[in-house]
Amino acid sequence: MVREGRLYRAPAVAALHALADRKVNYGPPTGGRLPTWDSRWHIDSLCRPLAREPAGDPVRGGPWEIACRLVRDYQFAEPSILRALYRTDTALLGRDMLLEGRFAGLRFDMGVRVTSVIDGTHGSGDAESRVWGWAYRTLQGHLEQGELTYKVVKRLRTGAVEFRITGYSRRAPMSNLVVRAGFALFGRPTQHRFYRASAGRLRRLLHAELTGAPPPAVATLPGYDNVALAPTRLAGG
Repeated sequence: MVREGRLYRAPAVAALHALADRKVNYGPPTGGRLPTWDSRWHIDSLCRPLAREPAGDPVRGGPWEIACRLVRDYQFAEPSILRALYRTDTALLGRDMLLEGRFAGLRFDMGVRVTSVIDGTHGSGDAESRVWGWAYRTLQGHLEQGELTYKVVKRLRTGAVEFRITGYSRRAPMSNLVVRAGFALFGRPTQHRFYRASAGRLRRLLHAELTGAPPPAVATLPGYDNVALAPTRLAGG
């Protein structure tokens, strides 16, 4: 299906629930190492400044806390490229997400699972930072293999708040020659565009809240009170 609104339909909810029976579609590296053994892997990293707050521990209701909430709820994602279904009655760690990827005018359903949550203080001295975030890995049936990590970081000495995306990925085996050719042409450019656009969206949402805008509410599907569709469509975008 390629129609707008397809994620609101019962088959999409069934596809989300079916992810529970799927496994990660590759062998993840061990010991926290990046997969450098195979030249087909792409290693990505992006860091963007978001805002600044007083030095020291995060301020209640300040930029760091707001950004963490937006990242937790997947509100930062660029909806023209990726949207997601997930259950609101499950913990973040272990959560399955059905991503709808969009490129070349087509729609692709791709399952991922949150496999780690980061929450703590890292580094020391001038480099000491408060970090919160999460990572997901791709499941069977995904167009790619790999892991993507999203982090909100506050540098405690300066008060600078940043958004970081890191990950590694490669194309999954594909039997459909048309999809394989399309992914080869558009996959990596779309990935990079998603990183940049999502960081920009997060910054816009954050600053809108800081200047008095209401936080975007988590939208649930009609008839499915425990299934969220994110990011929430906002007026004018």
